[in-house]
Amino acid sequence: MTHPAHLRAFLAAIEGIDCTQENHTLSVKSKDYFWYSPLLQQSLGDKLGEVWVKPRDQDEVIRVAAAACQHQINLTVRGGGTGNYGQCVPLEGGVILDITGLNRVLSIRPGQVRCEAGVLMMDLERAVRADPCVSGGQELLMYPSTRDIATIGGFVGGGYGGAGSIRNGILKDPGNVTRIKVVTLEAQPRVIELTDADIQKVHHAFGTNGIMTELTLSLKPAVDWVHHIALFDGYPQALQLCVAATDAISRTVSIGGNPRPNEQLMDAFLITAVERRFSPFYEKEFGARFPAHRDAVFSMIHPDYLERWRAMVVQHGGQETMAMTEQALTDAGLPPAFECGWNHTTLMALRLDRSWTNLQTIHAWPLDIAQITQQMQRWGDEVLMHHEFARDHNGPVVFGLPLVAYFDKDRLYEIIGEFEADGCAVLDNHVYTIEGGGMKTIDSAQIEFKKIADPHGLMNPGKTEGWQPGMAVPFTA
Repeated sequence: MTHPAHLRAFLAAIEGIDCTQENHTLSVKSKDYFWYSPLLQQSLGDKLGEVWVKPRDQDEVIRVAAAACQHQINLTVRGGGTGNYGQCVPLEGGVILDITGLNRVLSIRPGQVRCEAGVLMMDLERAVRADPCVSGGQELLMYPSTRDIATIGGFVGGGYGGAGSIRNGILKDPGNVTRIKVVTLEAQPRVIELTDADIQKVHHAFGTNGIMTELTLSLKPAVDWVHHIALFDGYPQALQLCVAATDAISRTVSIGGNPRPNEQLMDAFLITAVERRFSPFYEKEFGARFPAHRDAVFSMIHPDYLERWRAMVVQHGGQETMAMTEQALTDAGLPPAFECGWNHTTLMALRLDRSWTNLQTIHAWPLDIAQITQQMQRWGDEVLMHHEFARDHNGPVVFGLPLVAYFDKDRLYEIIGEFEADGCAVLDNHVYTIEGGGMKTIDSAQIEFKKIADPHGLMNPGKTEGWQPGMAVPFTA
C-alpha cells in the first residue's frame, strides 16, 4: 500500500480535481464483473484502491499522472467497470483513475468518429446515428453486450469483439480503430499518438502501459437492425443455420483489407445460438418467445435481407417468434438481441442462480457440430452450450461461452482440459493476467511500449506477466 505521506502529497498536488477516499466509493470503483468467476471472486474480492480520482479532461489526466509518478503511487484506469476478468481491479492499492469524465464526442465525419476515452458506447452510438454528415446517420462497427454502460476506452483496453463482429471483425482487425492518444505515466507526462498497426501496443493491454484519452474509430452507414428470435427442435439445427448464415455473410460483407465480395447473400450484426436449457434465464423477458423445449438463435438482421433470413430459418426447420427493431423492443419493454448474447448471457443466468460460471472457447472452422453434440452428451447438465459466430480478417470464428455448474477449481479445470483435448482453444477467464487468460503468450510490443509509457511500472501492476520488477526505472531523489 502507499506510504501515507506520499498519498497526502499526491492529494495536495491534484487539488481541484474531483477525488475521494470515502469507503463506499472505493469499494464500488475497485470492482468489475469478475464475480462471474468464483476463482476471481476469491482472489480479487478484497482488493481496494486508496483514492478515487475523476479528471474532466486531458489536462487533468496529465496532472494526475504527473503526481502519481512524482509520489510513486500505483495507478489503475477504470472505465465503465463492465469487464469480466478484473481488468480494472487495483491489486496493490493506489489511485483509481476514473476516465468517465472524459466523455465528449469531438468530431464526426463520414466513416469516422473522434471521441474521448470515457464516453459511454451507447452515447457514442446515439451521436453518430444522429449526426447529419451522412444521410440516415452512421453506426459503430461493434460493441460489447454491455453497450449501454461500457466506455469506448474500456472496450478497446480490455475487450476483443462483440456484437458486430460477425459483420466487421474484431477490434484488432485493420481499420476498425485507427488512432489512439495515450498519456504516459512520468514525472513530466507526454501525449503519444498511436495510429494504424501501432494501436496494438495498447489494445487489450488492460491499461498497463498508458492512459488512453482519445480514440478515432471507423463507422459505417446506420442500419435499423431487426432483432430476431428463431426456435429449433434441436441445437444441431440451430448451429447449422448459424454456420450457413456466417458463410453467407462472409460472401457478402468484407472486413479488414479483404476484397469486397460480389455476392449479396446475407447481412447481419449478430448471430448467437443458445440451447434450450438457457430458456429459464430468459423467461421473464421473453416467455413463450423462448420456451423450455426449443433451442434458440438470437440475431440482428439487415432489413433488406429479412425475407432471405426467414427463408433460411424455415429451410433449417426453425420458427420465428420475434422480429422487431430496437425502438420497438424498447417500447415493448424487451431487451435488444445483443443483450441475449456474448457475456450478457452469463449475466442473465447469474441473476437467477449464482452457482453457475462460464468458459470462453474457440472452435475450429468449419464447425464440428457432431463434436458439440457429443460434448453435450458427455457433460449433461454440468455444461450448457452457447455459441457466438464472428469473423476476423482470416475468416469465420466460433466462440463458445458455455455455462458451467461450478463445483470446485479441480473440476472446472478438468472440463477445460476436456475442451482442449477436443481441439478447442480455451481463453481462461478465471485468471486476471493478460497472458494467463486470452493471450497465452507475452506481447513483447506491449512490454516495450510499457517501458516508454510507464517506465517505473506503476500502471495496473500484476496484470501482465511480461513485466518484471527489474525492468522498472528506479526513482531518483
